[in-house]
Amino acid sequence: MDAFQETGCRALADGRSVLVAAPTGAGKTVVGEYAVHLALETGRKCFYTTPIKALSNQKYHDLVRRYGADRVGLLTGDNSINGEAPVVVMTTEVLRNMLYASSETLIGLGYVVMDEVHYLADRFRGPVWEEVIIHLPEGILLAALSATVSNAEEFGEWLATVRGDTEIVVDEHRPVPLWQEVMIGDRLLDLFVDDEHHQVNPDLLRMAREAAKWSPERSRGRRRGRDRFTPWRTDVVSALHDQHMLPGITFIFSRAGCDAAVNQCLAAGIRLTTAHERQEIEEAIDSRTGDLPHDDLVALDYDTWAEGLRRGVAAHHAGLLPIFKEVVEDLFQRGLLKMVFATETLALGINMPARTVVLERLVKWNGEAHVSITPGEYTQLTGRAGRRGIDVEGNAVVVWHPDLDPESLAGLASTRTYPLRSSFRPSYNMAVSLIRQMGQVLARDILETSFAQFQADRAVVGMAAQIRRNEEAMAGYLTAMSCHLGD
Repeated sequence: MDAFQETGCRALADGRSVLVAAPTGAGKTVVGEYAVHLALETGRKCFYTTPIKALSNQKYHDLVRRYGADRVGLLTGDNSINGEAPVVVMTTEVLRNMLYASSETLIGLGYVVMDEVHYLADRFRGPVWEEVIIHLPEGILLAALSATVSNAEEFGEWLATVRGDTEIVVDEHRPVPLWQEVMIGDRLLDLFVDDEHHQVNPDLLRMAREAAKWSPERSRGRRRGRDRFTPWRTDVVSALHDQHMLPGITFIFSRAGCDAAVNQCLAAGIRLTTAHERQEIEEAIDSRTGDLPHDDLVALDYDTWAEGLRRGVAAHHAGLLPIFKEVVEDLFQRGLLKMVFATETLALGINMPARTVVLERLVKWNGEAHVSITPGEYTQLTGRAGRRGIDVEGNAVVVWHPDLDPESLAGLASTRTYPLRSSFRPSYNMAVSLIRQMGQVLARDILETSFAQFQADRAVVGMAAQIRRNEEAMAGYLTAMSCHLGD
């Protein structure tokens, strides 16, 4: 094991909670699985929480293979399997609801693993993570697994405040080096020309200047959002295949876009699999979907989905039928699928590492507006590239488009860490539930222990110090302005 894995496991064995912050693919899951081992060894329960159902399903199957179906359960919005087992995998919302309801399932709970805990920064669902951390009964050890964040020590201090003695383990080393590249036409250009990732490729800067000069008159008749340097999706897949850079994941921030990409590959006649691989894929399809009624398969556009799999391409998003999605995940993990077009949910810890990750755009819809992705989101998405123990390097490829600014892209790619900011905002439902269960005084105390309040209090201290410095500076100016001759 790596040093950070040993440190995290040792902390749990010594009876302390632990925060492990490490890059995607570094192996921090080992610490969470050690918590599962400790729970079974000591006759206690362990809850393994994840942000999304797909990750819960995958972790459930992993643990069933290791410990057996009788010792592992699954609780999500879609599935309820063996919920009273000593090890239960669940989405974080399920555990939050248990805590509010004082569920009897919590009896005997000794460990809680919170995978992808940096998700607490998500402004829609992030507060759930803080609610769980705050409301967990005393004495339960927490194993919080996070991507590398710049304020891990601050987050760890807050965990120690609300959960007791907590070991903070930070590791910034990526086991597989990551190369940052831009695809222009059929060429791949390095984003940086130095090992320190400071100097942007001058060829990219020159092309950006040329694109800026590309007048509307000359580009009339072209598709909006494209120029002469922008490759088609099928060209990207073919180029990566020719350069032996597959398997890959192309992130498209739209379900319809993912499905369209598969159809485009089929229409272009792309075939990435060998005859032997197609036979294995056919067997996997038949074994998982053979019992589904024919009319249902027709309604689900089964033929297009299956043909895409045979050719080595597939879509992966929340709108896909769960059994279809599971087949895609299984085939990709086995190396039979060569390119998956996915929404960003695939970046949330699902075990589908690739040799190459492709980003078509650096802008996404956040539910209210189209916004640029953050350094944290860029790191999370490209972190899928490079399979530990398989690849000697990973590749993060951004597809050229007219609005691409190489300097801005370099800023995203060179920001290795980013701060974790709380999105916790007390809701009416939360306040009513707390007051009903604990009374007004205790409810207020709990709200005051949130990470949001912890950060706000620190900000107040910083602002007070700044005010004091400003006042001292003003006093100095007054002294300097005084004169023995008067005003």
